Amino acid sequence: MGRRHDNSGAAATSAALFGELLRHHRERANLSQEQLAARIPCDRSLVTRVEAGTRVPQLPFVTRCDGILGTDGLLARLWLKINWYPNVDHPDWFRRRADMEAQALTLHEFQALVMPGLLQSDEYAHALFSRVLSADDARERAAARLSRQQRFVHPDGPLLIVILDESTLRNVIGGASIMRKQCAHLLALAQQPNIWVQVAPANLPLIRPNTSMSLITLPNGQQWVYSESLDRGHFSDDPAVYARHLRTYDVLRAGALSAHESAALISDFMEGYARNESPAQRGSLDQEQLQRRQRRQLRRGGPRIRGHRRRRRT
Repeated sequence: MGRRHDNSGAAATSAALFGELLRHHRERANLSQEQLAARIPCDRSLVTRVEAGTRVPQLPFVTRCDGILGTDGLLARLWLKINWYPNVDHPDWFRRRADMEAQALTLHEFQALVMPGLLQSDEYAHALFSRVLSADDARERAAARLSRQQRFVHPDGPLLIVILDESTLRNVIGGASIMRKQCAHLLALAQQPNIWVQVAPANLPLIRPNTSMSLITLPNGQQWVYSESLDRGHFSDDPAVYARHLRTYDVLRAGALSAHESAALISDFMEGYARNESPAQRGSLDQEQLQRRQRRQLRRGGPRIRGHRRRRRT
């Protein structure tokens, strides 16, 4: 890897100004750091570090602060204008993919085993890299990964449609607490008008791709298929290859849970992780549970997700 994430200069100044603004509105609302953290909810240390300008906040955190502090979206608008990661560098083999994401009009992803990078929380990304890298390298790689997200979490960002194999929810990265926060992060991102998240349940006989893959459409009309091996990215713009993978993707998406049902399943996992249960302790989502959820949706117009206000999607 080349450049290290630099906490000096314009980025640090922007982070410090953002933190100062957050602290101003928190104090104006007569809330302590601990009280704000409890209402978000998050660890108090996160609020402390964001206000000190030493931690990059994620958009769900910022929008929650806007709502709690009554700032009418001011913090979120400022967050979107700040270049939080001006000095990150991607691995050589991944730079081409990152460049495509910076231009993409639409991105369709299927992901198995681990969460896709564009939907990872900072804790999840750091825990994932910490398994194989030193502390410094893990922080650098996590920062590079998170830097790719900002364009997509903007309400006017590119269309991002993600199908998650259920294994991504079951594969524990970093422990139950990090997985709970990752599930909450997924639910928050799925509120964005340009982001759709669907889950392919393990028990349904769906035809899944042999590997995680992305279908990328660029402004010039080019369409690319991207997949990865252990340390290499693979690209193809062959129209026949793209059409074959798009057909597989469309069939898989048609058989996966709807966005509404997927949010209910993600909420189930989040509640299980909140009880410090592993997926093995939860047991698998069997056919009876799935049918019960579908019957409930027919009776009530969709599953009710405790603690998350969902928009209707057809």
